[in-house]
Amino acid sequence: MINVDNILKRVRSGEMDISEAKRLLLEVQQQQAPSQAAAQATVPQPVQRIDDTLGYAQLDVDRAARTGFPEVIFGEGKTAEQIAAIFQRLMNHTDRVLATRVSPDKAAYVLKQVPAAEYRPDARAVLWLRPGLAAPATDDGYIAVVCAGTSDVPVAEEAAVTAESMGCRVERVFDVGVAGIHRLFRRLPVIRGANAIVVAAGMEGALASVLGGLVSVPVIAVPTSIGYGASFQGIAALLSMLNACAPGISVVNIDNGFGAGYNAALIHKNRLKRDEQ
Repeated sequence: MINVDNILKRVRSGEMDISEAKRLLLEVQQQQAPSQAAAQATVPQPVQRIDDTLGYAQLDVDRAARTGFPEVIFGEGKTAEQIAAIFQRLMNHTDRVLATRVSPDKAAYVLKQVPAAEYRPDARAVLWLRPGLAAPATDDGYIAVVCAGTSDVPVAEEAAVTAESMGCRVERVFDVGVAGIHRLFRRLPVIRGANAIVVAAGMEGALASVLGGLVSVPVIAVPTSIGYGASFQGIAALLSMLNACAPGISVVNIDNGFGAGYNAALIHKNRLKRDEQ
């Protein structure tokens, strides 16, 4: 039987020259092509349905099937009516809906339309989970969400709520900035026990560098826009985190708690998958 291993062995032993080997390898490739095409045809194609019936939005209703989590509503710039309508439409397609950056007045309107939803004011997020959705197992590990000061809590909470909506358990460690670094050390056991860490810090953003040198898991740093004039609404913290000398630190955009929480959840959930194998 002609196969690649047989051809290579004969070339190595000197029984076959290079030109003959090339000819036979081409034959093997041509023989395998139909079976490979058939195999590819049986692979499920990613679903990509779009719900465009609202007119002002095209909802990616199958995103959860492709990525593991449904489309998220970004509330800033949308009216309360638009948020509520998109929220209700997504509820028809998935088992959880998250809307971020929703002000209290917009949230009040959304909750009137969707009484089953919950508003998390610290995170400025509206969340709905289908009744009966299983809570994360307490023995499956967790994500640590750490913030430097109380002023950073809204961004940290956005990260925490995002991770929780993705089915992760979250441990919050707040107000442990470098201005009183002894507060951080007493919480290190909790932080070190996490599968991924989110660090939200404004001012000079030093907390991410400090933690990066103390832990063995990925750190996702979130610069916040908290600080005095020369902090430039978070640019100082952003540059500090990007230039951190500690390894293992990734940086998201200013005040992007959602992005940090999402990335931490992906790290955590993929680690659980690996452990199950």
